[in-house]
Amino acid sequence: MKLSLAVLSFAAAATAFTAVGPSRSTGLSTRVAFNNVFTPAPVARASTQLEAAKQVPHGGSLVDLILKTDEEKEAAIAKCSKEMQLTPRQLCDVELIMNGGFSPLTGFMDEATYKSVVDNVSLPDGLIFGLPVVFDTDDEDLSPGDIVLLKDGDRPIATVEFTDKYTPNKAYECKKCYGTSEIEHPGALMVATERGKYYLGGKVTGLNLPTRDFPCKTPAEVRETLPDDVDVVAFQCRNPV
Repeated sequence: MKLSLAVLSFAAAATAFTAVGPSRSTGLSTRVAFNNVFTPAPVARASTQLEAAKQVPHGGSLVDLILKTDEEKEAAIAKCSKEMQLTPRQLCDVELIMNGGFSPLTGFMDEATYKSVVDNVSLPDGLIFGLPVVFDTDDEDLSPGDIVLLKDGDRPIATVEFTDKYTPNKAYECKKCYGTSEIEHPGALMVATERGKYYLGGKVTGLNLPTRDFPCKTPAEVRETLPDDVDVVAFQCRNPV
């Protein structure tokens, strides 16, 4: 639970910052190649402290996919033909998609987006994005076009309209994303042993945030607490979630 809190808090806070370039380096600084020499990448500074504290969210705008009225939520649920229980990891991913922690994503990555992130550390439009966000399953019957109600116990969390279904090359994914396909690496172990056979992409519609045993602010709520006159630094614990 503490690890889940760490990633949710970090993802919310991270929307206040702008990345300097695509890199999966395990070092402490981002590096760029210039004339075959690797040098630390300069960090772009805002012209004022106010701009630094209130930078534009990643991708340009903060995503909020959560429906606001009971009528809207009931209509969204009525469109569903199936329902599924979310795993703890899927629950965190859905929460971060619908509350804007994964801005600018509005759903789980389709195959083209997944491949772009794995190969290029970026979305198809070139915007940096470090790791794929996918909905995994072993269910042979789930298909593109299905609209599914996603639940945590009895609580409806979101709906997802699946757009495609594909079989990933997990060894290749791990090698590109984590630098190794050996299961001694926790990320590779997760992909190999926790994720299902298939990945699905699809648009998420938020219904309710999960009920947790600890306070968990949304990115919008975190941004409201940021000071107007100082820079802000976010800290990520190792191996969140």
